[in-house]
Amino acid sequence: MIYKIEKALRKKLIPIFADMGDTMILSCIQGHMGEAYVDNIDNPTVALLIVGAFVFLSGDVNSEVAEELLLNIPKNSLVIVDTDEWKNKIEKVYNGRYEKFDRYSFKKDAGYLDYNYIKGLMSELPADYELKKIDKEITRSKFFMEYLDVFTEQYESIEDFLNKGFGYCILHRERVVCCATSFSIYDGGIEIEIDTDREYTRRGLATVASAALIIYCLDRGIYPNWDAANLTSVALAKKLGYVMDRPYDTYYIE
Repeated sequence: MIYKIEKALRKKLIPIFADMGDTMILSCIQGHMGEAYVDNIDNPTVALLIVGAFVFLSGDVNSEVAEELLLNIPKNSLVIVDTDEWKNKIEKVYNGRYEKFDRYSFKKDAGYLDYNYIKGLMSELPADYELKKIDKEITRSKFFMEYLDVFTEQYESIEDFLNKGFGYCILHRERVVCCATSFSIYDGGIEIEIDTDREYTRRGLATVASAALIIYCLDRGIYPNWDAANLTSVALAKKLGYVMDRPYDTYYIE
């Protein structure tokens, strides 16, 4: 059987995910967001975590519950595991119904982030554009609503995002065209999300919005973690000072 484990008991899952360094795992285990499912609440040996569209699996891949957990993940999930045995299990269970691609992790070390350099990037905002911290009014904008699932699906509501999360946006003629937000939160850090209106790409807006968010975090002792979904995101991360750690396999389950 599968059991949902409540926030207060999720620390039991720390040993199961000890070899996986994704910050969204911390977000869930620390009880900030997401859901967790296990084979046994008192003595879990295999576990599944859900944070927004991301799913993490670890533990005993040979457990009777392992396949059951895989078969019960939400549709259109991005699944991340830490061993070849788990990868083989996914490919067997979802034969012909998955896509496998690379995501890219970066070293989690604030020492690589040059405060003055990053702050200087904020001055590159083109004329006629405005940089603004995200507030309730911004969350009602057309752009924010179009990306609502990306920005807030990990939170309980928009209000929960405004209470726990934060971000910066760029406006052009009062129209929101770019946002950099805290996709997820964990003790002492966030995971960065950045999105730009297609009509406004290649204008340096993502650089400025991301720099503003990073500076906001560094000023408050919060680590702004970056994990890239594509090479464009990798290039932006490197421009901001992040140092690549490694690519890793991710499965999109249809």
